[in-house]
Amino acid sequence: MGSVAGVVFASFFEWTLHRFVMHRPVGPFTYPFRAHALVHHQIFRADESYHLINEKDKETIPMAWWNGPVLVLLCSVPFAAVSWWFGRWGFLLGGAVTCGAYYAVYEYLHWCMHLPRKRAVERSGVFFRLNGHHILHHRYMHKNFNVVLPLADLFLGTLLLRSKIRFPQVVGPSVPNLQPLETPKSMPRRFLGFLWSLVVGAKGT
Repeated sequence: MGSVAGVVFASFFEWTLHRFVMHRPVGPFTYPFRAHALVHHQIFRADESYHLINEKDKETIPMAWWNGPVLVLLCSVPFAAVSWWFGRWGFLLGGAVTCGAYYAVYEYLHWCMHLPRKRAVERSGVFFRLNGHHILHHRYMHKNFNVVLPLADLFLGTLLLRSKIRFPQVVGPSVPNLQPLETPKSMPRRFLGFLWSLVVGAKGT
């Protein structure tokens, strides 16, 4: 139970952190905003610069090493509170492990997205779609805040499946066509297509 809740909660935690901490200053606490919005997004855009060009910029792809323990701890706090209230400590264990795994997947996928090396994961349909999801975030910084699971993007109204206008996007074997359709589909149809591509891609891996 804790693991299932952890996946859902981690998606919303990632969304909240990304939107309200990494894309805007929080009072005097400006480190995440400067490191992400002012540095990472200025180096990696939605065009060919989405993939690493200068080796010296590689260090700007992952978060600082100490971010992991801090974020996993913060993500686990609600699970600790619920476990303490009901006396079910297995819920905390499941939630904490899942939050830790979610963070690890976030860092790995994000690394592969900006530094492609023809890894096995990059040949999967799931990565293909999530990569396109993240490229659109680099084109529209107020959209697609999730990297791992776009559940929060869907429910909180920030999901974007294709660009609204044509733009010079990055190309590559793990990059989908994100240009607008000549005959636009409704959002429900586009999202169902997005989900189906994830399912088909997962089966094909």
